[in-house]
Amino acid sequence: MAKNKLPSTNALRMLRAANVSFDVHRYPYTEGGGTAHSAQSLGVPEHAVVKTLLMETDAKAPLIILMHGDMQVSTKALARHLGVKSVQPCTPKNAQKHSGYLVGGTSPFGTRKPLQVYVEHTVLELPLIYINGGQRGLLVSLAPGVLTTLLHAQPVTAGRPG
Repeated sequence: MAKNKLPSTNALRMLRAANVSFDVHRYPYTEGGGTAHSAQSLGVPEHAVVKTLLMETDAKAPLIILMHGDMQVSTKALARHLGVKSVQPCTPKNAQKHSGYLVGGTSPFGTRKPLQVYVEHTVLELPLIYINGGQRGLLVSLAPGVLTTLLHAQPVTAGRPG
């Protein structure tokens, strides 16, 4: 693939089909580097890099939570919001099964199965977010309102300092 040619991921196809304005940002993916590495590579605040986390309820119902890169999810707060006994991260195998993406390249856009999406409410207050474009080492920057309009993401308060 030529360096300037954009990859064709389900996430990018979904964004294009919805006529969403976005920019693509590539960075050298590092296993376990997380949002700190991508933020540093792109020269952007880690708080503006949004991680896509696949979780499941105690009834094994999968869901996505979108969180600031420099924060963690309070699974207790999320479970209270959902009215369930508990919420825990999916195993990498189950995350890939539900989303269709490899861990480290998971996007909330264009998932294999339609999944309920929740977003930390303060993410929606940012002027611009950087979120995975469906491939390791690939982020897209876009307006955070896309999360609620395109994904119908429900705002929650489930973050805690990372």
